[in-house]
Amino acid sequence: MTTLQEAIELAKANNVRRIDLKVADFLGRWQHFTLPGHRLDADLFADGSGFDGSSLRGFQQIHESDMLLMPDIDTAVIDPIFQTPTISFICDVTDPLTRSRYSRDPRGIAKKAEEYLKTTGIADTAYFGPELEFFIFDNVRFSQGQNSAYYFVDSEEAHWNTGREEPGGNLAYKIPAKEGYNPSPPFDTMTELRNKFFDAMEGLGIEMEVHHHEVATGGQNELAMKFGTLTQQGDRASWYKYVVRNVSRAEGKVATFMPKPIYGDNGTGMHTHQSLWKNGENAFYDSNGYAGLSQIARWYIGGLLKHAHAVLAFAAPTTNSYKRLVPHYEAPVNLAYSMRNRSASIRIPTYSMSAKAKRIEFRPADATANPYIAFSAMLMAGLDGIQNQIDPGDPLDRNIYELSPEDAAKVPTVPGSLDQALDALEKDHDFLLQGGVFTPDVIDTWLEMKRSEAQEVRLRPTPYEYELYFGV
Repeated sequence: MTTLQEAIELAKANNVRRIDLKVADFLGRWQHFTLPGHRLDADLFADGSGFDGSSLRGFQQIHESDMLLMPDIDTAVIDPIFQTPTISFICDVTDPLTRSRYSRDPRGIAKKAEEYLKTTGIADTAYFGPELEFFIFDNVRFSQGQNSAYYFVDSEEAHWNTGREEPGGNLAYKIPAKEGYNPSPPFDTMTELRNKFFDAMEGLGIEMEVHHHEVATGGQNELAMKFGTLTQQGDRASWYKYVVRNVSRAEGKVATFMPKPIYGDNGTGMHTHQSLWKNGENAFYDSNGYAGLSQIARWYIGGLLKHAHAVLAFAAPTTNSYKRLVPHYEAPVNLAYSMRNRSASIRIPTYSMSAKAKRIEFRPADATANPYIAFSAMLMAGLDGIQNQIDPGDPLDRNIYELSPEDAAKVPTVPGSLDQALDALEKDHDFLLQGGVFTPDVIDTWLEMKRSEAQEVRLRPTPYEYELYFGV
C-alpha cells in the first residue's frame, strides 16, 4: 500500500510539476486530465476531481454528466512519456452525489469481479497473464468518404518491399510471410525498440519476462509481463498499450493493436493465462489430473467453453477481430482444450508442470478488448463453470486441421462475426450478472454501441467488393 507521504516523496524526488489522472472509457481507451503539482494532497484523494462523464465513450448522458475521478494512490508512478516531470494515477469513477461506484466504470467492474470471487469461497485470488501482440508500421494512411475508401500500411521489414527502391539501396533481409517468429537481426529490425518498451515498463515497476518478434511480416511483436491479479493486470495492460504507442511514435513509427491489419498473414491476439488461488495454493493444480489440472480447473474450462461466444463479445469486440479468428493462421477458432495445441481456444501450457505454474490459456481474445471488462467476463464464465460443475468433455490433442471433415464438424467454433458474438451475449449473460459484477446497463450499453459499429461497417463498400462486382 502506498501512503500519501510516499507519493509526495516520490514526486519530490523526481521534481514533479504535474499530476496526470488516467481513466479508461467504457471501450477501454485511456483518457487523462492533468493537474498542477501542488494539488497532490489529501483532499485530492478524499474529494476526487470532477469531469464531464458525457464526453467519454459509453458513460453518461449530457443531463447527468457530472462525475468524479477518484485517484488510486497505489497506482502512483512517474509517467515515462511526458517531458515535464509528471506523477500519474489511475482512477476509479464515482457518482458525485451518492459517492457510489459507477456501474460502467471498467475498473470498477474488475474490482467487483475480484470481490465476488471471494464471496464464492472457491478462491480468494484470480491471477491473469495477458500476452498482447501488436504491429509496428513505418507508414499508415487511411480514409473513408462517401466516394472513396482506402488504407495503406508499410513496414521496412515486410516481404512486400523486397523490390522497393530505398535510400542507399535496398539491403534485403525482409521477413517472409509467416516467418517472423523469431529470426535474429538483420531480419528482426525491432529488437532495440522492444528494449525501449521494456525499459519504460520496468520503470513503471512492471516485471517483464520476454520480448520477441511475432509470426507475421510487417512488424508484428510481443512483450510478456509477469502475471498479476485481475485489476492489477487491467492497469498493466493499459500501461502496456500506452507505452508501446508513445515510444513507437517517439521513434518515428506507429503501433496498432488491431487484430488483422494486413491480409494473408497472422493476426494479433491477447492470449490470456489465468488461474485461481486459495490460501496461497493453486486451485488449478492436481498432479494426477490431465496436464496437471484439477477438477476445479476442468470445470472452469467448461464454463469458458460454454459461454465463449458471449465472452468474446467483450474479449474480441470488433468486426476486425473476426478477420483474425479464421482457420490456418494459428488462430484459436476451435472451442476445445488441449495441451500445447495452439489451434484450440484453451491451451494448457506444459513448459512447467509445477503447482506454481499451472494455469490455462484462453487464446481467442485480442487487445482491442477493454482488459478490465474482458478479464472480468472470463472470470465470471469460469466461476459459473465451477459452480455448476460444467464438464468440458475430453481434450482434443490431435492436429485439428488434419481431422476428417466428419470429425472436424463435431468441434464447435468461435463466432464467425461480431454480430454473432453480440447475439450470444444478448441471450447468455445471466452468469455475468451474478454478484452485481456486471449490471444490465453495462450489457445494454455494450450491445448498443457495438451493434452500431457493426452496422456502420456493413453499410460501407470495400475496395475488394469493387474488384469482385464492379464489372458484373
